[in-house]
Amino acid sequence: MQEQDWLAERFEQYRPRLRAVSYRMLGSLSEADDAVQEAWLRLSGADTSEVDDLGAWLTTVVARICLNALRSRASRREEPIDTHLPDPIVSAVGGVDPEDEVLIADSVGLALLIVLDTLAPAERLAVVLHDVFDVPFEQIAPIIDRSEPATRQLASRARRRLRATPTPDTSVAEQWELVEAFLAAARDGDFEALLRVLDPDVVLRADAGAGAPGLSRIERGARVVASGAVTFNKLGYAYRLALVNGAPGVVTLVEGEPFAVLGFTVARGKIVEMNILSDATRLRRLDLSLLGVSS
Repeated sequence: MQEQDWLAERFEQYRPRLRAVSYRMLGSLSEADDAVQEAWLRLSGADTSEVDDLGAWLTTVVARICLNALRSRASRREEPIDTHLPDPIVSAVGGVDPEDEVLIADSVGLALLIVLDTLAPAERLAVVLHDVFDVPFEQIAPIIDRSEPATRQLASRARRRLRATPTPDTSVAEQWELVEAFLAAARDGDFEALLRVLDPDVVLRADAGAGAPGLSRIERGARVVASGAVTFNKLGYAYRLALVNGAPGVVTLVEGEPFAVLGFTVARGKIVEMNILSDATRLRRLDLSLLGVSS
């Protein structure tokens, strides 16, 4: 029992990092928690007497679990990958919960997670472990059953894809100014004002889940997105301001119940991306209590 207690105490020290690795790998909070729990089960039943670096050992275990989950997901995916959104981390405007800060460190916004979702499992693992968590390639290579040079090439290829990710280049306060201008223009039905805050090539991605595939969509272009914003606002839904993965966002409500989570990405002085999760099943799993919303 004493050894198990010691292992449990050590494991809890590493849990935030392991959960962060899993979230970046899987983009799913529930699957990330499952991966961490699986890592604990493997640790509690393993002989660790010859393990010199428990943190590295646990990171390797979690990485293998996540890699298997990604491969399984790829073989049974039902939703179109271009409209699938990762789980958002929703926080009150006043600040991010300390437990969530680790998950969204290094500007892990929805836009980045969406691009990570397009990578092959081995590519995703290589770039996440090396570039975000400083795991050496020599440690990553055996996990994906590749040589070290091949693993470096995978990470390099993934990096090139990630460079296209829109990245916020202003403070959150400045981002809020633009988002609030968008919300005001939508409320007033001011089409021209909407065009002024939207990037000409803005992308709107909506994920309604497997239960309503006809409502999932991608829209491109300021005029299309502005028209949709005006139409949606006429429905009269209430909303609460929130941080979504540390960036400005809103939670829309119908009769006090969550209807959708919308995250904005602001870059170059414009709104360049809007991501909407309206999958009722996944929304129920989110903790929105800090916003005064039951989920």
